Amino acid sequence: MYALIRIILIPSLLLIFTGCFRPKRYLIESAYSMDQQPNAPDYSNSAHWATLPDRQDAADFIPRKSAYIDQQSTSKVDVFFIHPTLYAAKPEGNQSWNADVNDARINARVDSNSIINQATVFNGSGRIYSPRYRQAHYSVFVTKDTAARDQALALAYSDVKKAFEYYLRHYNKNRPIIIASHSQGSIHAIRLIQDFFDGKELQAQLVAAYLIGRPISKGTFKYISPIETPGQAGTFASWCTFKKGYHPEKGFFQEGPTIISTNPLLWNTSDTYASRSLHRGGVGLNFKFRKKLTDAQNHNGLLWISKPRVPFGFLLPIKNWHVADINMFYGNLRENVALQVENYFKTHSTR
Repeated sequence: MYALIRIILIPSLLLIFTGCFRPKRYLIESAYSMDQQPNAPDYSNSAHWATLPDRQDAADFIPRKSAYIDQQSTSKVDVFFIHPTLYAAKPEGNQSWNADVNDARINARVDSNSIINQATVFNGSGRIYSPRYRQAHYSVFVTKDTAARDQALALAYSDVKKAFEYYLRHYNKNRPIIIASHSQGSIHAIRLIQDFFDGKELQAQLVAAYLIGRPISKGTFKYISPIETPGQAGTFASWCTFKKGYHPEKGFFQEGPTIISTNPLLWNTSDTYASRSLHRGGVGLNFKFRKKLTDAQNHNGLLWISKPRVPFGFLLPIKNWHVADINMFYGNLRENVALQVENYFKTHSTR
């Protein structure tokens, strides 16, 4: 009977906080060829944006059972959000290493998973701009073909950079900016910050950067520091979430004293333990908001948590909580973003 309960419940439990879509993964084995890659997006075409603040879209959603409000219409801050990898299944037709921004199925996955579960964190404090881009296929993270990996990621970044440049020319109007991202999105966001913000004139407009789900080493940025106090404007935060005591295999994830990890319950990089009493809530299945789910503690560049406190949570077999890096800490993130914005304007009003 117990085994039957596990068979029935575990698939549902796995969905509770794994907000990012997890399609059946496929490994592309063909060589990289630009002839097989889709055409570039046109960012003057609103269809090539997953979210824009002046239209109704998935970034406007508010979690069920929460008191949050979408305040994009009155916000004085912009959010440039770069979504993670939602292109993992077997490509149709050509073995394209990069997604087509006109693929309705992939776009639906982005909107119903990353935008709703992740980007909406920021709609209480900023106007959300999130470009569709020719994201690299999941294969780049496991392939031995480093040339294909590098070309696919470079093509994806070229779109993100182009989208950001279009955003600056047509949308920004010198407003303060939050850069936010997850996983593959953070790979591109790191480059974006290096190219446009770190030690550059635009750094003065940077409210904060949330570069989540990708290990960041000390020294990645020369002039932008990791956050060490809640609401410390102009800083960046980063973490990769795992079950307490778990050490990931080497590859995409890294650990060690040179890796920066932010505890989103404390908003610093210390190894101080934070109890679940500090957890402000997370979202999961059916976008439902749940409070005091878990604790958190940094360990050697990793963020360790206990099993979330949900019905039958003791059955959860998850060790790698990467897909829930953002929605697991939805409430804490939302509060910190608001505080960052408040402190940014306090700091800049005195200059």
